[in-house]
Amino acid sequence: QVQLVESGGGLVQAGGSLRLSCGASGRTFSSYVAGWFRQAPGKEREFVAMVNWSGSSTWYSDSVKGRFAISRDNSKNTVYLQLGSLKPEDTAVYYCAVARRWVIRADAYDYWGQGTQVTVSS
Repeated sequence: QVQLVESGGGLVQAGGSLRLSCGASGRTFSSYVAGWFRQAPGKEREFVAMVNWSGSSTWYSDSVKGRFAISRDNSKNTVYLQLGSLKPEDTAVYYCAVARRWVIRADAYDYWGQGTQVTVSS
């Protein structure tokens, strides 16, 4: 069992940046792939980024590649998402999740946080 709690969301102007954090409980956190997803009003949840168990490999959606950066610190049981060059279309609730496999499908992720709101004003 892994419990995840996101933090760091807020209101930011276009072009700005934020850092989201996701703290995990459970001794097995370091064995999981960690991912970030987002869901905007009226839209389906979409994949944003993922990082492997050691932090050595990452993968991003095309919409955020070059602007966002995912990382993790297993000593702190935490995964981060650095958001940069933010656009109004990045406005969404951001969720972290963990999976046993290297996948981008949301239904393959086993545990989810409650989400944190990111709002980008134009």
